[in-house]
Amino acid sequence: MQNNLRLTFVALVGLISGTLLVTGCEKKTVGAAPPPSGPAEVGVLVIKPQRVSLTSELSGRTSPLLIAEVRPQVNGIVQKRVFVEGSDVKAGQVLYQIDPATYQAAYDSARAAQARAEANLGALRLKEERYRDLVKIKAVSQQDYDDSHAALKQSEAELAAAKAAVETARIHLDYTRVTAPISGRIGRSAVTDGALVTASQTAALATIQQLGSMYVDVTQSSSDLLKLKQNLANGVMQKNGAAQARVKLLLEDGSPYPETGILKFSEVTVDQSTGSVTLRAVFPNPKQTLLPGMFVRAILEEGVNERAILVPQRGVSRNAKGEAMVLTVGAGEKVEPRPVKVVRTVADNWLVGEGLKEGDRVILEGLQKAKPGTVVKAVPFGSAPAAAAGAPAAAPVRPAAAPVQPAAAKN
Repeated sequence: MQNNLRLTFVALVGLISGTLLVTGCEKKTVGAAPPPSGPAEVGVLVIKPQRVSLTSELSGRTSPLLIAEVRPQVNGIVQKRVFVEGSDVKAGQVLYQIDPATYQAAYDSARAAQARAEANLGALRLKEERYRDLVKIKAVSQQDYDDSHAALKQSEAELAAAKAAVETARIHLDYTRVTAPISGRIGRSAVTDGALVTASQTAALATIQQLGSMYVDVTQSSSDLLKLKQNLANGVMQKNGAAQARVKLLLEDGSPYPETGILKFSEVTVDQSTGSVTLRAVFPNPKQTLLPGMFVRAILEEGVNERAILVPQRGVSRNAKGEAMVLTVGAGEKVEPRPVKVVRTVADNWLVGEGLKEGDRVILEGLQKAKPGTVVKAVPFGSAPAAAAGAPAAAPVRPAAAPVQPAAAKN
Protein backbone atom coordinates (compact mmCIF):
# COMPACT_ATOMS: atom_id res chain seq x y z
CA MET A 1 0.00 0.00 0.00
CA GLN A 2 2.73 2.43 0.86
CA ASN A 3 4.53 1.60 -2.40
CA ASN A 4 1.41 2.52 -4.37
CA LEU A 5 1.10 5.89 -2.60
CA ARG A 6 4.77 6.60 -3.23
CA LEU A 7 4.42 5.89 -6.94
CA THR A 8 1.33 8.12 -7.21
CA PHE A 9 3.10 11.05 -5.53
CA VAL A 10 6.12 10.73 -7.82
CA ALA A 11 3.84 10.77 -10.89
CA LEU A 12 2.04 13.93 -9.77
CA VAL A 13 5.33 15.76 -9.10
CA GLY A 14 6.57 14.85 -12.58
CA LEU A 15 3.37 16.05 -14.24
CA ILE A 16 3.48 19.43 -12.45
CA SER A 17 7.16 19.93 -13.30
CA GLY A 18 6.58 19.22 -17.01
CA THR A 19 3.67 21.63 -17.19
CA LEU A 20 5.69 24.43 -15.59
CA LEU A 21 8.58 23.81 -17.96
CA VAL A 22 6.39 24.00 -21.07
CA THR A 23 4.65 27.17 -19.85
CA GLY A 24 7.95 28.90 -19.14
CA CYS A 25 9.27 28.09 -22.61
CA GLU A 26 6.16 29.43 -24.30
CA LYS A 27 6.30 32.72 -22.35
CA LYS A 28 9.94 33.12 -23.24
CA THR A 29 9.23 32.61 -26.94
CA VAL A 30 6.28 35.02 -27.05
CA GLY A 31 8.01 37.76 -25.11
CA ALA A 32 11.18 37.72 -27.27
CA ALA A 33 11.98 41.16 -28.86
CA PRO A 34 11.92 41.29 -32.74
CA PRO A 35 15.18 41.86 -34.52
CA PRO A 36 15.94 45.48 -35.52
CA SER A 37 14.29 46.60 -38.91
CA GLY A 38 16.06 48.39 -41.85
CA PRO A 39 15.37 51.87 -43.39
CA ALA A 40 11.84 52.71 -44.56
CA GLU A 41 11.18 51.95 -48.21
CA VAL A 42 9.91 54.81 -50.44
CA GLY A 43 8.99 54.97 -54.12
CA VAL A 44 10.90 57.64 -56.06
CA LEU A 45 10.70 59.15 -59.54
CA VAL A 46 13.99 60.05 -61.22
CA ILE A 47 13.62 63.42 -62.95
CA LYS A 48 14.21 63.31 -66.70
CA PRO A 49 13.47 66.38 -68.89
CA GLN A 50 11.11 65.63 -71.75
CA ARG A 51 9.48 67.32 -74.73
CA VAL A 52 5.97 68.54 -73.90
CA SER A 53 3.41 70.34 -76.06
CA LEU A 54 1.65 72.88 -73.86
CA THR A 55 -2.02 73.57 -74.43
CA SER A 56 -4.74 75.73 -72.91
CA GLU A 57 -8.40 74.80 -72.64
CA LEU A 58 -10.68 77.80 -73.09
CA SER A 59 -14.45 78.04 -73.30
CA GLY A 60 -16.24 79.87 -76.08
CA ARG A 61 -19.14 80.02 -78.53
CA THR A 62 -19.54 79.22 -82.19
CA SER A 63 -20.64 81.73 -84.79
CA PRO A 64 -21.15 81.42 -88.58
CA LEU A 65 -18.42 82.38 -90.99
CA LEU A 66 -20.87 84.59 -92.90
CA ILE A 67 -24.26 85.90 -91.77
CA ALA A 68 -26.65 88.20 -93.62
CA GLU A 69 -30.03 89.60 -92.64
CA VAL A 70 -32.46 89.92 -95.54
CA ARG A 71 -34.25 93.31 -95.57
CA PRO A 72 -36.40 95.03 -98.21
CA GLN A 73 -35.02 98.08 -100.02
CA VAL A 74 -38.36 99.36 -101.35
CA ASN A 75 -41.86 99.75 -99.92
CA GLY A 76 -44.65 97.42 -100.94
CA ILE A 77 -46.82 94.39 -100.34
CA VAL A 78 -45.19 90.95 -100.34
CA GLN A 79 -46.87 89.01 -103.13
CA LYS A 80 -45.13 85.71 -102.57
CA ARG A 81 -42.43 84.00 -100.53
CA VAL A 82 -40.48 81.75 -102.90
CA PHE A 83 -38.20 79.74 -100.60
CA VAL A 84 -38.52 76.89 -98.11
CA GLU A 85 -37.64 77.76 -94.53
CA GLY A 86 -34.53 75.97 -93.28
CA SER A 87 -33.27 75.17 -96.79
CA ASP A 88 -29.98 76.03 -98.48
CA VAL A 89 -30.13 79.01 -100.83
CA LYS A 90 -27.72 80.41 -103.39
CA ALA A 91 -26.51 83.97 -103.69
CA GLY A 92 -28.85 85.88 -106.00
CA GLN A 93 -31.76 83.47 -105.54
CA VAL A 94 -35.16 85.20 -105.31
CA LEU A 95 -36.63 84.95 -101.80
CA TYR A 96 -39.60 87.38 -101.84
CA GLN A 97 -41.57 89.10 -104.58
CA ILE A 98 -42.90 92.57 -103.74
CA ASP A 99 -45.73 94.05 -105.81
CA PRO A 100 -43.87 95.72 -108.74
CA ALA A 101 -46.78 97.60 -110.36
CA THR A 102 -45.92 101.13 -109.24
CA TYR A 103 -42.20 100.61 -109.84
CA GLN A 104 -42.85 99.25 -113.32
CA ALA A 105 -44.89 102.38 -114.13
CA ALA A 106 -42.13 104.63 -112.81
CA TYR A 107 -39.62 102.79 -114.95
CA ASP A 108 -41.75 103.17 -118.09
CA SER A 109 -42.20 106.90 -117.38
CA ALA A 110 -38.48 107.39 -116.97
CA ARG A 111 -37.80 105.64 -120.27
CA ALA A 112 -40.33 107.93 -122.02
CA ALA A 113 -38.63 111.00 -120.56
CA GLN A 114 -35.33 109.70 -121.84
CA ALA A 115 -36.72 109.24 -125.35
CA ARG A 116 -38.09 112.83 -125.33
CA ALA A 117 -34.70 114.16 -124.24
CA GLU A 118 -32.98 112.22 -127.00
CA ALA A 119 -35.38 113.67 -129.62
CA ASN A 120 -34.83 117.25 -128.45
CA LEU A 121 -31.11 116.68 -128.40
CA GLY A 122 -31.08 115.57 -132.06
CA ALA A 123 -32.85 118.73 -133.29
CA LEU A 124 -30.65 121.04 -131.23
CA ARG A 125 -27.51 119.28 -132.43
CA LEU A 126 -28.43 119.83 -136.10
CA LYS A 127 -29.25 123.49 -135.42
CA GLU A 128 -25.95 124.06 -133.67
CA GLU A 129 -24.06 122.50 -136.61
CA ARG A 130 -25.84 124.79 -139.16
CA TYR A 131 -25.22 127.91 -137.09
CA ARG A 132 -21.56 126.98 -136.76
CA ASP A 133 -21.15 127.17 -140.55
CA LEU A 134 -23.32 130.27 -140.94
CA VAL A 135 -21.54 132.30 -138.31
CA LYS A 136 -18.31 131.89 -140.26
CA ILE A 137 -19.76 133.74 -143.24
CA LYS A 138 -21.61 136.22 -141.06
CA ALA A 139 -25.01 134.82 -142.13
CA VAL A 140 -26.14 134.67 -138.49
CA SER A 141 -25.01 136.65 -135.55
CA GLN A 142 -22.57 135.32 -133.02
CA GLN A 143 -25.28 135.63 -130.37
CA ASP A 144 -27.58 133.29 -132.26
CA TYR A 145 -24.81 130.70 -132.49
CA ASP A 146 -24.01 131.01 -128.79
CA ASP A 147 -27.68 130.51 -127.89
CA SER A 148 -27.92 127.38 -130.04
CA HIS A 149 -24.71 125.97 -128.53
CA ALA A 150 -25.99 126.59 -125.00
CA ALA A 151 -29.31 124.94 -125.82
CA LEU A 152 -27.40 121.91 -127.14
CA LYS A 153 -25.42 121.54 -123.92
CA GLN A 154 -28.57 121.92 -121.84
CA SER A 155 -30.28 119.22 -123.87
CA GLU A 156 -27.31 116.89 -123.40
CA ALA A 157 -27.53 117.41 -119.62
CA GLU A 158 -31.26 116.72 -119.67
CA LEU A 159 -30.62 113.46 -121.54
CA ALA A 160 -28.02 112.40 -118.98
CA ALA A 161 -30.49 113.14 -116.17
CA ALA A 162 -33.16 111.14 -117.99
CA LYS A 163 -30.80 108.19 -118.29
CA ALA A 164 -30.02 108.38 -114.57
CA ALA A 165 -33.75 108.46 -113.78
CA VAL A 166 -34.25 105.36 -115.93
CA GLU A 167 -31.45 103.56 -114.09
CA THR A 168 -32.91 104.54 -110.72
CA ALA A 169 -36.33 103.30 -111.74
CA ARG A 170 -34.81 100.06 -113.01
CA ILE A 171 -32.99 99.52 -109.69
CA HIS A 172 -36.15 100.09 -107.69
CA LEU A 173 -37.99 97.69 -109.97
CA ASP A 174 -35.28 95.07 -109.41
CA TYR A 175 -35.51 95.60 -105.66
CA THR A 176 -39.08 94.29 -105.76
CA ARG A 177 -37.41 90.90 -106.21
CA VAL A 178 -35.72 90.38 -102.82
CA THR A 179 -32.72 88.09 -103.42
CA ALA A 180 -30.24 86.24 -101.18
CA PRO A 181 -27.08 88.30 -100.61
CA ILE A 182 -24.97 85.21 -99.75
CA SER A 183 -25.17 81.46 -100.12
CA GLY A 184 -26.03 79.51 -96.99
CA ARG A 185 -28.88 78.13 -94.91
CA ILE A 186 -31.88 80.37 -94.44
CA GLY A 187 -33.93 80.38 -91.24
CA ARG A 188 -37.58 81.06 -90.63
CA SER A 189 -39.42 83.86 -92.41
CA ALA A 190 -40.60 86.83 -90.35
CA VAL A 191 -43.36 87.80 -92.83
CA THR A 192 -45.98 86.01 -94.89
CA ASP A 193 -47.68 86.73 -98.18
CA GLY A 194 -49.63 89.99 -98.05
CA ALA A 195 -47.44 91.66 -95.45
CA LEU A 196 -46.50 95.31 -95.87
CA VAL A 197 -42.75 95.95 -95.82
CA THR A 198 -40.82 99.21 -95.89
CA ALA A 199 -37.37 100.14 -97.10
CA SER A 200 -34.59 99.83 -94.50
CA GLN A 201 -36.92 98.52 -91.81
CA THR A 202 -35.30 97.34 -88.57
CA ALA A 203 -36.88 93.87 -88.60
CA ALA A 204 -35.22 91.40 -90.97
CA LEU A 205 -37.39 89.31 -93.27
CA ALA A 206 -35.10 86.30 -92.77
CA THR A 207 -31.50 85.45 -91.85
CA ILE A 208 -28.99 83.48 -93.93
CA GLN A 209 -25.98 81.84 -92.30
CA GLN A 210 -23.07 80.11 -93.98
CA LEU A 211 -22.29 76.93 -92.02
CA GLY A 212 -19.60 75.31 -94.20
CA SER A 213 -17.00 76.81 -91.86
CA MET A 214 -17.51 78.14 -88.35
CA TYR A 215 -15.84 80.69 -86.12
CA VAL A 216 -15.09 79.76 -82.51
CA ASP A 217 -14.53 82.80 -80.30
CA VAL A 218 -12.81 82.10 -76.97
CA THR A 219 -11.45 84.39 -74.28
CA GLN A 220 -8.07 84.25 -72.55
CA SER A 221 -7.00 86.39 -69.62
CA SER A 222 -4.48 89.07 -70.45
CA SER A 223 -2.19 87.82 -67.64
CA ASP A 224 -1.98 84.36 -69.23
CA LEU A 225 -1.24 85.97 -72.57
CA LEU A 226 1.63 87.96 -71.02
CA LYS A 227 3.06 84.81 -69.42
CA LEU A 228 2.95 83.05 -72.75
CA LYS A 229 4.81 85.88 -74.47
CA GLN A 230 7.43 85.93 -71.68
CA ASN A 231 7.99 82.18 -71.94
CA LEU A 232 8.42 82.47 -75.69
CA ALA A 233 10.83 85.40 -75.29
CA ASN A 234 12.90 83.62 -72.60
CA GLY A 235 13.18 80.42 -74.58
CA VAL A 236 11.24 78.35 -72.07
CA MET A 237 8.76 77.60 -74.82
CA GLN A 238 9.13 77.47 -78.57
CA LYS A 239 6.57 78.08 -81.26
CA ASN A 240 5.34 75.14 -83.29
CA GLY A 241 6.75 74.73 -86.76
CA ALA A 242 3.34 75.41 -88.31
CA ALA A 243 2.67 78.95 -89.45
CA GLN A 244 -0.64 79.03 -87.59
CA ALA A 245 -1.48 77.42 -84.28
CA ARG A 246 -3.80 74.43 -84.45
CA VAL A 247 -6.89 74.22 -82.28
CA LYS A 248 -8.92 71.20 -81.19
CA LEU A 249 -12.49 71.30 -80.00
CA LEU A 250 -14.61 69.60 -77.34
CA LEU A 251 -18.37 69.69 -77.81
CA GLU A 252 -20.98 70.37 -75.14
CA ASP A 253 -21.26 66.67 -74.23
CA GLY A 254 -17.48 66.34 -73.84
CA SER A 255 -16.94 64.44 -77.09
CA PRO A 256 -14.06 65.59 -79.33
CA TYR A 257 -14.86 67.31 -82.61
CA PRO A 258 -13.18 65.37 -85.45
CA GLU A 259 -11.97 68.39 -87.44
CA THR A 260 -8.95 70.52 -86.48
CA GLY A 261 -9.18 74.29 -86.62
CA ILE A 262 -6.67 77.10 -87.10
CA LEU A 263 -6.20 80.11 -84.85
CA LYS A 264 -6.77 83.14 -87.05
CA PHE A 265 -6.13 86.17 -84.86
CA SER A 266 -6.09 87.62 -81.36
CA GLU A 267 -8.04 90.75 -80.50
CA VAL A 268 -5.83 93.82 -79.99
CA THR A 269 -7.97 95.29 -77.21
CA VAL A 270 -8.40 93.97 -73.68
CA ASP A 271 -11.96 93.92 -72.36
CA GLN A 272 -11.86 96.26 -69.36
CA SER A 273 -14.76 94.56 -67.58
CA THR A 274 -13.25 91.04 -67.70
CA GLY A 275 -9.53 91.63 -68.31
CA SER A 276 -9.57 89.11 -71.15
CA VAL A 277 -8.66 89.00 -74.83
CA THR A 278 -10.79 87.37 -77.52
CA LEU A 279 -9.18 84.74 -79.75
CA ARG A 280 -10.85 83.55 -82.96
CA ALA A 281 -10.35 80.16 -84.62
CA VAL A 282 -11.86 78.78 -87.83
CA PHE A 283 -13.12 75.19 -88.07
CA PRO A 284 -14.32 73.31 -91.14
CA ASN A 285 -17.90 72.12 -90.71
CA PRO A 286 -18.59 69.74 -93.61
CA LYS A 287 -21.36 67.80 -91.84
CA GLN A 288 -22.75 70.93 -90.17
CA THR A 289 -22.26 69.41 -86.73
CA LEU A 290 -21.45 72.84 -85.34
CA LEU A 291 -24.40 75.20 -85.11
CA PRO A 292 -24.29 78.93 -84.32
CA GLY A 293 -24.34 79.71 -80.60
CA MET A 294 -23.08 76.32 -79.36
CA PHE A 295 -20.98 76.26 -76.18
CA VAL A 296 -17.64 74.55 -76.82
CA ARG A 297 -14.20 74.22 -75.26
CA ALA A 298 -11.20 74.93 -77.45
CA ILE A 299 -7.79 73.36 -76.82
CA LEU A 300 -5.11 75.72 -78.11
CA GLU A 301 -1.53 74.64 -78.77
CA GLU A 302 0.56 77.40 -77.22
CA GLY A 303 4.03 76.02 -77.87
CA VAL A 304 6.57 73.33 -77.04
CA ASN A 305 8.88 73.00 -74.03
CA GLU A 306 11.83 70.88 -75.14
CA ARG A 307 13.14 70.21 -71.61
CA ALA A 308 10.09 70.21 -69.42
CA ILE A 309 10.29 68.80 -65.88
CA LEU A 310 7.04 67.12 -64.87
CA VAL A 311 6.20 65.89 -61.37
CA PRO A 312 2.98 64.01 -60.54
CA GLN A 313 0.64 66.12 -58.46
CA ARG A 314 0.65 63.56 -55.65
CA GLY A 315 4.32 64.37 -55.00
CA VAL A 316 3.84 68.13 -54.51
CA SER A 317 2.55 69.62 -51.27
CA ARG A 318 2.34 73.10 -49.74
CA ASN A 319 4.07 74.42 -46.64
CA ALA A 320 2.67 76.89 -44.13
CA LYS A 321 3.64 79.79 -46.42
CA GLY A 322 1.78 78.26 -49.34
CA GLU A 323 4.99 77.42 -51.22
CA ALA A 324 5.16 74.25 -53.30
CA MET A 325 7.40 71.58 -51.76
CA VAL A 326 8.67 68.13 -52.75
CA LEU A 327 10.60 65.52 -50.77
CA THR A 328 13.74 64.20 -52.45
CA VAL A 329 16.30 61.51 -51.62
CA GLY A 330 19.63 63.26 -51.39
CA ALA A 331 23.16 62.42 -50.30
CA GLY A 332 23.49 59.55 -47.88
CA GLU A 333 20.00 58.36 -48.85
CA LYS A 334 18.51 60.98 -46.54
CA VAL A 335 15.19 62.72 -47.07
CA GLU A 336 15.56 66.37 -48.12
CA PRO A 337 12.65 68.84 -48.49
CA ARG A 338 12.98 70.95 -51.64
CA PRO A 339 10.98 74.12 -52.48
CA VAL A 340 9.95 74.28 -56.13
CA LYS A 341 8.18 76.71 -58.43
CA VAL A 342 5.26 75.19 -60.31
CA VAL A 343 4.16 76.89 -63.52
CA ARG A 344 0.99 75.05 -64.53
CA THR A 345 -0.68 71.67 -64.69
CA VAL A 346 -0.11 69.28 -67.59
CA ALA A 347 -2.67 66.47 -67.35
CA ASP A 348 -2.12 65.01 -63.83
CA ASN A 349 1.39 66.50 -63.49
CA TRP A 350 2.87 69.80 -62.37
CA LEU A 351 5.21 71.61 -64.74
CA VAL A 352 8.14 72.66 -62.54
CA GLY A 353 9.96 75.83 -63.50
CA GLU A 354 12.59 75.99 -60.73
CA GLY A 355 13.89 73.80 -57.91
CA LEU A 356 14.53 70.47 -59.67
CA LYS A 357 17.09 69.24 -62.16
CA GLU A 358 17.82 66.12 -64.12
CA GLY A 359 18.67 63.13 -61.92
CA ASP A 360 16.87 64.33 -58.76
CA ARG A 361 14.86 61.63 -57.00
CA VAL A 362 11.40 62.81 -55.92
CA ILE A 363 9.50 60.72 -53.37
CA LEU A 364 6.00 59.80 -54.57
CA GLU A 365 5.19 56.78 -52.40
CA GLY A 366 5.71 56.31 -48.68
CA LEU A 367 5.56 60.02 -47.90
CA GLN A 368 4.17 59.32 -44.44
CA LYS A 369 7.37 57.42 -43.59
CA ALA A 370 9.72 59.96 -45.19
CA LYS A 371 10.71 62.39 -42.45
CA PRO A 372 13.26 65.10 -43.31
CA GLY A 373 16.75 63.94 -42.37
CA THR A 374 15.90 60.24 -42.02
CA VAL A 375 17.61 57.52 -44.01
CA VAL A 376 15.33 55.70 -46.45
CA LYS A 377 15.59 52.96 -49.04
CA ALA A 378 14.71 54.35 -52.48
CA VAL A 379 13.00 52.03 -54.98
CA PRO A 380 11.47 52.93 -58.37
CA PHE A 381 7.96 54.29 -58.03
CA GLY A 382 5.32 51.66 -58.79
CA SER A 383 7.54 48.61 -58.19
CA ALA A 384 6.26 45.78 -55.96
CA PRO A 385 7.41 46.20 -52.34
CA ALA A 386 10.06 43.73 -51.20
CA ALA A 387 9.12 41.10 -48.62
CA ALA A 388 9.97 42.09 -45.07
CA ALA A 389 13.28 40.51 -44.07
CA GLY A 390 14.11 39.23 -40.59
CA ALA A 391 10.47 38.78 -39.53
CA PRO A 392 10.23 36.43 -36.54
CA ALA A 393 8.90 32.99 -37.41
CA ALA A 394 5.74 31.80 -35.70
CA ALA A 395 6.45 29.59 -32.68
CA PRO A 396 5.38 26.00 -33.32
CA VAL A 397 2.54 24.74 -31.22
CA ARG A 398 3.82 22.05 -28.92
CA PRO A 399 1.42 19.27 -27.99
CA ALA A 400 0.42 19.11 -24.37
CA ALA A 401 2.26 16.52 -22.33
CA ALA A 402 0.26 13.36 -21.76
CA PRO A 403 -0.58 12.78 -18.12
CA VAL A 404 1.41 10.04 -16.41
CA GLN A 405 -0.75 7.12 -15.47
CA PRO A 406 -0.08 5.64 -12.04
CA ALA A 407 1.34 2.14 -12.00
CA ALA A 408 -1.03 -0.73 -11.35
CA ALA A 409 -1.09 -1.84 -7.77
CA LYS A 410 0.41 -5.18 -7.13
CA ASN A 411 -1.54 -7.57 -5.25
